[in-house]
Amino acid sequence: MHILIPLLISTIAGLSTTLGAFVIFLKIKEENINKFIAFCLSFSIAIMIGISLTDLIPESFFTLLDENKTKGFITAILSFIIGIFLIKLLIIFINKQKKNTTSLYKLGILNMLALMLHNFPEGIATFLSAYQDMDLGIKLGIAIMLHNIPEGISIAVPLYYATKNKKQAIKKAFISGLAEPLGAILAFLIFKNFVTKNFLSIILLLVAGIMITISIEEMYPEVIKCKEKKLFIIGIALGIILILINHFCF
Repeated sequence: MHILIPLLISTIAGLSTTLGAFVIFLKIKEENINKFIAFCLSFSIAIMIGISLTDLIPESFFTLLDENKTKGFITAILSFIIGIFLIKLLIIFINKQKKNTTSLYKLGILNMLALMLHNFPEGIATFLSAYQDMDLGIKLGIAIMLHNIPEGISIAVPLYYATKNKKQAIKKAFISGLAEPLGAILAFLIFKNFVTKNFLSIILLLVAGIMITISIEEMYPEVIKCKEKKLFIIGIALGIILILINHFCF
């Protein structure tokens, strides 16, 4: 029973991406679609960059510095740069494989893959936290759930408006969220006694590099195409507010 509750917390936190995906069921008039896409992507940009700058990078960076400052600094910088390099390679690969794919479809797939990588170590962290301290695990689970909902939006909205297929958009957001309970299960079966804070920090720095690169090089140009400056500002502002709520309340 002590194992089931941490696993349940990780699962609920992870699958909250699917809750975000349900925004595609909102009835949006044809003339407002660009506005809706601009707002959703701007909101997601703020979440992805905000999480990276205020959570993933500082916490991981200082964790690596604790053991050995010089080695930790080099490891942190390299991990972040490798994350950028990996996502650029993936973008090139997708472009070659899907020459007739729309930019929105490509963006949805990239977000799904990036967030799977993000959710996997989060699942490990949530499970191990709840396993050792239930109160801490619950707080961490709520914080992760809050930012996973807009992450689900960042996957489902571009995929739906590229394909008009609600089922596929929901499915991709759901698959992304599954990475979190998968991380939790592996944490219990394999990693419980072997995963170090340094290992998780390296993975999270890789993810930060990936998410910032996608936000700047893929999501932002899509927002610009929509020509909705006011909604871009509103989306960014609301994303920042959610990040602040996440940090100060949980």
